Amino acid sequence: MQIADYCREVEAYLCRKNDGHLIRIVGPSFDLVSAWASRGVPLRIACRGIDRYVERYYAKGPRRRPVRIDFCEADVLEAFDEWRRTTGLAADAAAGTGNDGDRLGGRRLSGLSLPAHLERALRRLTSARASGALDATFDRVLDEVSRELDAARQTAGGVRGAARQALVERLAALDREMLRALRLTLDEASRAALTREAEEDLTAFRAGMAADVFARARDAAVDRLLRERFGLPTVAFL
Repeated sequence: MQIADYCREVEAYLCRKNDGHLIRIVGPSFDLVSAWASRGVPLRIACRGIDRYVERYYAKGPRRRPVRIDFCEADVLEAFDEWRRTTGLAADAAAGTGNDGDRLGGRRLSGLSLPAHLERALRRLTSARASGALDATFDRVLDEVSRELDAARQTAGGVRGAARQALVERLAALDREMLRALRLTLDEASRAALTREAEEDLTAFRAGMAADVFARARDAAVDRLLRERFGLPTVAFL
């Protein structure tokens, strides 16, 4: 996508979020959004950042004026950092020139304590099940994940050392098992569509990536899309 097209897509998305009120992306705003495109921020991730800002704006009460794209920059860059970390791209950047390393400075992706992480994961699992979007054959997997998370929640606040590390490793394994099982509920066309979307998001980075690195990043990007589509939590403690 050309930079001008990218800016128009962001402008159109912001217009929809502003209930049809058009705020032109021109001048400094155009430079801002162009920089996102130049850095390789996928359009989908830029929209997620805009969503975050708008959700907070709504939460403050009745809106007084339309949201400007400039207000969304911090959320867009944070969403981009998270996406890079989940796909492994942040580590590649940090190992390169050092000028575009991980802005989150080594903090956990969620920023939550282990008990709080487990509580949130359980809430999101319940919400995902209630949405009705998941195949009924996936219920058994959800039951198993929920049981393990609930059991972990009972002890998470008191585990230390090797026991805590074992719990973290089990959460990562449970996360992989959940996503693997979810993929099996999709038909071939749906899996192919998700793969295409993931590859589109990685377009700006693909030329400099070895084949195996790209494959891992693509799989991680597909996992992220699956979570977003079905409202599933990240069970792994990142």
